[in-house]
Amino acid sequence: MGCGRVGSQLAARLDREGHKVGIVDTDARSFRRLPDDFRGLTIVGTGIDDDVLRSAGIEGADAFVAVTEGDNRNIMAAQVAREIFGVAECVVRIYDPAREEVYRQLGLDTICPTKLVSSLAHDRLVAAMLARRERR
Repeated sequence: MGCGRVGSQLAARLDREGHKVGIVDTDARSFRRLPDDFRGLTIVGTGIDDDVLRSAGIEGADAFVAVTEGDNRNIMAAQVAREIFGVAECVVRIYDPAREEVYRQLGLDTICPTKLVSSLAHDRLVAAMLARRERR
């Protein structure tokens, strides 16, 4: 769910690897991010709507990924995928670090770009400072 930069890249990669992919977005223009040879399904709608998810093939899905810009939509859609449709692997992007931790503890597989980027930036800064000290 979500055909922005991350969702389109992931969908295209999974499609190239031979997976059956259905991608849902509220804006049909988002599908322009997909490559011309994309073979998956593109469905306009919201990922919290049962009928939209069925159109995307959720009833036979091994995994569900929610990467829209909205934490609430991502959380709700992943819970619908897991609880109603029994999808075992649900990955959810959550920007708010505090909420990410809560939902991780509730069993969702969460990714928090806020924490990831700040951690990477920290590690690069520390490495650069250590390298500078060693050159002295």
